[in-house]
Amino acid sequence: MALNVMAGPGDDAVRGPTLERLLSVMGAGALELCVAPGGLAAVVEGVTVLDPLEPGRSRGQLLLAVGVDPQSAAALDVVGEAAREGAAAVVFGQGRSGRPTDALRTAAEAAGTALLFRTAWLGWTELVGALRAGLVLAGVPADPAASAVPLGDLNGLADAVAVLVGGAVTIEDLESRVLAYSSTKEDVDELRRLTILGRRVPEWRVAAMREAGFFRTLWGSGDVIHRPAHGDNPERLVVAVRAGGEVLGSIWVAAAGCDLPPHASDTLRSAARVAAGHLLHHRSHRTDARLTEDAARALLDGRGSAAVLTERTGIPAHGHCAVLAVRPGASRASRASRASREEESTKEESGKGDLGAGETAGRLCALLAVCCGAYDVTPVVLPVDRGALILLGGLHKDPRRAEEQVFQLGTSLVRQVADTFGPDARIGLGTVVDTLTGLPASRRSADLALRALLSPGEQRAVASASEVAETIALNEMLDTLTGAAQSAGPGTGTALDTPVARLVAYDAGHGGGTMVETLRAYLDHFGHVPDTARALGVHANSLRHRISRLTEVSGLDLRSPDARLLAQLQLRLLERAADPSSEDRAG
Repeated sequence: MALNVMAGPGDDAVRGPTLERLLSVMGAGALELCVAPGGLAAVVEGVTVLDPLEPGRSRGQLLLAVGVDPQSAAALDVVGEAAREGAAAVVFGQGRSGRPTDALRTAAEAAGTALLFRTAWLGWTELVGALRAGLVLAGVPADPAASAVPLGDLNGLADAVAVLVGGAVTIEDLESRVLAYSSTKEDVDELRRLTILGRRVPEWRVAAMREAGFFRTLWGSGDVIHRPAHGDNPERLVVAVRAGGEVLGSIWVAAAGCDLPPHASDTLRSAARVAAGHLLHHRSHRTDARLTEDAARALLDGRGSAAVLTERTGIPAHGHCAVLAVRPGASRASRASRASREEESTKEESGKGDLGAGETAGRLCALLAVCCGAYDVTPVVLPVDRGALILLGGLHKDPRRAEEQVFQLGTSLVRQVADTFGPDARIGLGTVVDTLTGLPASRRSADLALRALLSPGEQRAVASASEVAETIALNEMLDTLTGAAQSAGPGTGTALDTPVARLVAYDAGHGGGTMVETLRAYLDHFGHVPDTARALGVHANSLRHRISRLTEVSGLDLRSPDARLLAQLQLRLLERAADPSSEDRAG
């Protein structure tokens, strides 16, 4: 199967982009060069996926060895055959070890074939799309209309296009997020103002265009689309930005103070060709941060490479490091989330609304990164469900000093997070380990510590796993009991005729729920009547009457240690059933 993409017109395009030019355009986010015995001047004419049933189609191609393990003997045969057919290079996946074998490297050098590897965080389908875009961009000379704009300067490009077309310009990605916009002295329409302020097209507008099929038309069209003026909205022109058949984004032009000139559409077509290079460069630059995040996440999940993370962050593979698990204040975050949903369900075309979950996560990660910058550590901040993980490298060489660093940073961060997101912020401190490969264990201990800190009644905001070991052990025991009850199915757990089950049934029939509440408070206060009465807000004599009544109803023998232990465990399981969120883990 060939996915050939030939370059556009021009001298360079006639002979095609070189391997060196292609790698330069795509950056390090997609391909990793292993060896290039013949140099990087080979012309790449297209991309071909290896197909043993269709030999002889690899000349000048970038051959994708999909499904071939680079550690296998078959990989050596692929390299040899690619050399005989004149392939420009062979691309393998990561394989089981993530590293090429010495035999494969030797075979490539002997055959004179360039050997490349797909990065671990990029799938084959994504790689094909990126290569198609990269091949076209690598072979198309710059358009002189905007050649003075430095590559990647999207705001400069927007200003240049605005001057050429005589309107107000926005450059957007595929999700209608604003990447850049032109400055203009003219009064802008309300929709443009809302789009720029929110850094994205308002959701109601996106939904309306999606429902009308506008995006299908835009992404499927190769030409400029004209949107006539309507009400207070001036006329607009929009064109998709493509590279090698892959859509990268769009350029919008809105009339500002006067009608758009007749040549605006032609100018916008030319601008779209120029913008392809800028958007690809922008995506590659943005990808650097994402690749660092992906490399760190893969390592914490136990499937990544310490060497890759070291290369991307500079954190030494050997040296003290740790993980922190962060959860912002639930109270304020929950209120903001609810308010956002209510606002979203009732808002009109105002473009106003509370921050969504993605924006909240972005604010949290930005705050943590800035705060960590004040300490002598190297952080990588990763967003996770309702919180974040912080990978800390470059800790002190002395283990005790390293632990002090982690505690001090955690204590400082929890105050900052609480000030911004709410008073219920919690941070679990992971164990300090001496190599990057030990970070999965540190992440696990941080998650367990955070989960313990989120337990009902826990007042501490920062702790390590050793400091909350009892709560962690209890959580693990309850996890086991919950799993066993779910596996056993109906008729288990509190459904058995135990004293707690009888109290639950009694409360359900008589209302109020006072029996279960009373037993929980009584056991939590070690059977001390005055403390229990104060906690429940009742008189001590009233409490004694309740205790007498609940033992009569349930048959619970409060003098039996086993009976009290069973009752405590079943009450904890009831709490979990009533509040499933209490089972959530940090990561």
